[in-house]
Amino acid sequence: MTTQYSNQPTGQQHYGAPKVGASGNVFSIIAIVLGVIGFIFLPIVFALGGLIMGIIAKTVRHERLATIAIVVSAIGLVGGMVLGAIVASM
Repeated sequence: MTTQYSNQPTGQQHYGAPKVGASGNVFSIIAIVLGVIGFIFLPIVFALGGLIMGIIAKTVRHERLATIAIVVSAIGLVGGMVLGAIVASM
């Protein structure tokens, strides 16, 4: 701790706040779940939401699973639309 008028430390170490993006993968996990749900049910809503969350996790939060979330959501979006078209044509 430093005194009010001097700039000399007293031996205590001050640590900064932990990095939020490096420790948690919350957005990525939610994006993966939304991509899987979008493959089966309403892909334009769920998989597109997962894709957007995956991009946010990659660019803003720098999460480790963000690339996987983007791929799963994109596959859920395209695959869900193809599956919906197949089911609708029956």
